[in-house]
Amino acid sequence: MDTDKLIRALVADERRQAASISSVWWGAMALAIALAGAVFFAVFGPRPDIAIAAESPRLLFKFVVMITLAASAFGLVRALSRPGEPWRHALPFLAAAPMLALIAVAAELFLVPSNLWSARLLGVNALACLSFISLVGIGPLAVFLLALRHGAPERPALAGAVAGLLAGGIAGAIYAAHCTDDSPLFVATWYTLAVAGLALIGAAAAHRLARW
Repeated sequence: MDTDKLIRALVADERRQAASISSVWWGAMALAIALAGAVFFAVFGPRPDIAIAAESPRLLFKFVVMITLAASAFGLVRALSRPGEPWRHALPFLAAAPMLALIAVAAELFLVPSNLWSARLLGVNALACLSFISLVGIGPLAVFLLALRHGAPERPALAGAVAGLLAGGIAGAIYAAHCTDDSPLFVATWYTLAVAGLALIGAAAAHRLARW
């Protein structure tokens, strides 16, 4: 085989591998959403006043922040799963969800009297939020860790942490339909803690399961 044919063969092989990993991630995403949705409807279900609450920007804010987190984490973890793939260009997009949360918190602090801040932050479902987002997200996280094993991440712990963010974003977006605490102060605190827990689990698990 001459040099040109060898180069073409290597390029074709690389494209097939990239396509294969991309298909795995899209399939993992679909399976993770289906799994999280199944757990949600089997255990929780939507809040009774979901139709009325949907008219409030506070409820919509929860969906926007969590979906933004999931979308940005999905792009980054896909890049991290392929060796040699440039991934730092996708890193700044992870700041989108925190920035939205900070803007909403600032607006809440400005609009709500200070004597109500503590009650808005604590809400009525803080411990349930931590537990339930973790419960909904652990299945998707397991799916994403399996997807990482299909790839070959050069930074498995980082990839696992981002997989946890992705799982947490999906779980938070789905659980938001059940949670009756809609204040940005509550979301920025307790949803963040729950997602961070999944990220830590993902980092620890991927360090063992996705090394190569």
